[in-house]
Amino acid sequence: MIEANENILIIESGQTEKNYWTDLWRYRELFYILSWRDITVRYKQTAIGIAWAILRPLLTMVVFTVIFGRLAKLPSDGHAPYPIMVYAAMLPWQFFSSSVSEASNSLIANTQLITKVYFPRIIIPLSSVVTSFVDFLISFVILIFLMIFYKFTPSWNILLLPVFLLISFLTASGIGLYITALNVKYRDFRYIAAFSIQFGLYISPVGFSSSIVPEKYRLLLFLESDGRSH
Repeated sequence: MIEANENILIIESGQTEKNYWTDLWRYRELFYILSWRDITVRYKQTAIGIAWAILRPLLTMVVFTVIFGRLAKLPSDGHAPYPIMVYAAMLPWQFFSSSVSEASNSLIANTQLITKVYFPRIIIPLSSVVTSFVDFLISFVILIFLMIFYKFTPSWNILLLPVFLLISFLTASGIGLYITALNVKYRDFRYIAAFSIQFGLYISPVGFSSSIVPEKYRLLLFLESDGRSH
């Protein structure tokens, strides 16, 4: 239990769960500071700054378009050009993979901060997810330019984008929190998480349309990809 009397903070072992959400609100400024710190540190001393958030999905889109679209000649769904389909799928996947990767190592990277002062530990991995979300917003601007370049008009489903982003944020946060807890006790999980994310990129409908997958395997594919089919 945590009781605040003026400048005195009393912590009783085993009782923190009762006031955990109250503590999250009390330490909201720390959440803002850690999020801003992660954002500035990510691009500090980089040659091209925030352009890295654009180059990663853009270059991956080019590679996937050449391999799957030109060489393998895989189709795209509907009337969307292949580059737009790939880039639209790459953005949420990159947000998800970056969030899980950053959150899974966040507690270990901030060990000195955790051992010195009290605050809700969930703040640290969540601030990492916010940093990845900022990258997503920067990269999303390129998707708009691609739609203008190809003269592509999205359907009304684009109105559900905020709901989709919320689901992606919660999913990335939940998995990231689970892995970071395991990573504190078992350091092998940092390698398992990195391999699983890399492996998932190629078996998820990112570089290809889910329509080419046989009907009997689609349920398994959708479960694996958290419903990120397109």
